[in-house]
Amino acid sequence: MDLRNTLSDKPLMGLFRLMRDYRLIYLGATLSLGVAAAARTGTYLLLGQFVDNILGNESAAQSLPLVALGFLGLAVVTGVFTFLSGTLAARTSESIAQRLRNYIYDHIQRLTFTYHDQTKTGELIQRSTSDIDAVRRFFAEQAIGAGRIFLLFIVNLIALLYLNWQLALYSIIIVPFTILMSFFFFQRVSKAYEAYQEQDAVLSNTLQENLSGVRVVKAFARQAYERDKFDVENWEKFTRGRRLLLMHSLYWPISDILTGGQMLAGFTIGAIMAINGEISVGTYLSYAGMVIWIIWPIRNLGRLIVQMSTGMVSFKRITEVIQQEREPLDEGDYIPGDCVQGKFVFDDVSFAYEEENPVLQNISFECEPGQIIALIGSTGSGKTTLANLLPRFYEYTDGSITLDGVELKRYPRNYLRGQIGVVEQEPFLFSRTIRENITYGVDRQVPEEEVIAAAKAAAVHDSIVSFPNGYDTLVGEKGVTLSGGQKQRLAIARTIVKDPRILILDDATSSVDMETETEIRAALERLMENRTTPSAQLRTSFIIAHRIQSVMIADLIVVLDHGRIVQIGSHEELLGQEGTYRVIFDIQTRIEAELEKEITSVGQDAQSVSTQ
Repeated sequence: MDLRNTLSDKPLMGLFRLMRDYRLIYLGATLSLGVAAAARTGTYLLLGQFVDNILGNESAAQSLPLVALGFLGLAVVTGVFTFLSGTLAARTSESIAQRLRNYIYDHIQRLTFTYHDQTKTGELIQRSTSDIDAVRRFFAEQAIGAGRIFLLFIVNLIALLYLNWQLALYSIIIVPFTILMSFFFFQRVSKAYEAYQEQDAVLSNTLQENLSGVRVVKAFARQAYERDKFDVENWEKFTRGRRLLLMHSLYWPISDILTGGQMLAGFTIGAIMAINGEISVGTYLSYAGMVIWIIWPIRNLGRLIVQMSTGMVSFKRITEVIQQEREPLDEGDYIPGDCVQGKFVFDDVSFAYEEENPVLQNISFECEPGQIIALIGSTGSGKTTLANLLPRFYEYTDGSITLDGVELKRYPRNYLRGQIGVVEQEPFLFSRTIRENITYGVDRQVPEEEVIAAAKAAAVHDSIVSFPNGYDTLVGEKGVTLSGGQKQRLAIARTIVKDPRILILDDATSSVDMETETEIRAALERLMENRTTPSAQLRTSFIIAHRIQSVMIADLIVVLDHGRIVQIGSHEELLGQEGTYRVIFDIQTRIEAELEKEITSVGQDAQSVSTQ
């Protein structure tokens, strides 16, 4: 079921549409409540008949067993149908919540990168958990509760009209005022609850960021700062929650005064009528029981109306996410019969996250299948953005990119991303086994020998087998049980198993030591080399790097500055030119020479000391 069809400007209409496939079950729950209400009302009517016609009447004593059986039968009917109603309502609410969770989880994964860039993680978590739970409570407690109150009111009002229509009318004078007051509070509680939920999302996001960055917090001894920041957001949630509870607190005393006064007036009028002989004692007892099931449910209706506002506000917050356009993964009219060759042509390509701030401007170059293209430049020059255009994470706003002579936008995103492997600067590992992390990028069953071969090619096999459980070792959240180099090499192994035709290596060696960098660079070179495949083709590779050593092997080096190409050529060609590349090369060469000299000096001093 596509839940986007449930969207409506009116939350109640949207919630009703959400019940599709479960409306009959929910109707059964409501009708069961009606039967239970009728049985409860029948108990009071039977009580009146018992007092008027049997109690104190010796000739009717033989009817006592039947009366007792009647009370017992009505109690059983009330209990059974109340249980049945609760069961059916619970089945409906849990099924709807399950469907909603599954849908929004899938929907969030299909949203665009732009949306995720602009939306906080805590906000999405809030809407996927507590807001959905509020919708579940709407169906499990509030909507069915409103139906129960309506049926109790109708059944008991009909019975009261049957007993004495004047007394019945006296008993419902306050009902319209109670309902009007409920809607008055409903509007204010809705706004207060929405503000509370928004702040709850802010607090969740603050907590999520803190837990994700707990190592940084500890490293910089910023616990007190983080505590104070959390305290500010927590205090704001406290004030908004207090305002919400104040609305509830104001409603209850007012409704108690109104309903209590109505009941007192009803009892008084009924007692006077009984004293004057206008109604019997049995009728008065029946009335006293039934009027409670008119007045108190109406009072609770106000509470439910106020609480229903939370479910409708939460549903509105959920639909705000569902309304976001999905990334069309299958959009495109061209899929080649075989794997892509890997020839890219960039023709005057420009891109901007926001219209007034272009990130890439007039990018033009081309590469042949199997070539290694290096993107180099200062931070913020547009290297990663350019690479993100290849799998269509973002769409270029001007110009043209062709892959094997076909416009890139004609390739479906799913197919295109299946042909591309990405090794990120900070690879993400799931809280699963090492084997599951290596095989994550493919849908097929990967043989054990292929997993091991990929790990060996990525120079991480020896590290894996050193763990007690080997490839079945459970990786901690974000790979915290592994070193930076091990995580990077696992990401390379994952890409090797995928066997893509196009590689994107996003500064894959920037955050490791020199020894690990050497090992990773060797693994990357093996990854970029041709392996025995049915198509026997080289991979086209894009390397994003800051270090000259990482790009020297490239066939073509593209130097970017502020989103523009300032130099382009091979390593030898760029060294022969004056420009940014030569400046970077000279600086890094000088630093490495000084570092090597320093290391040599320290080694000689240590040797001299040991000789002495």
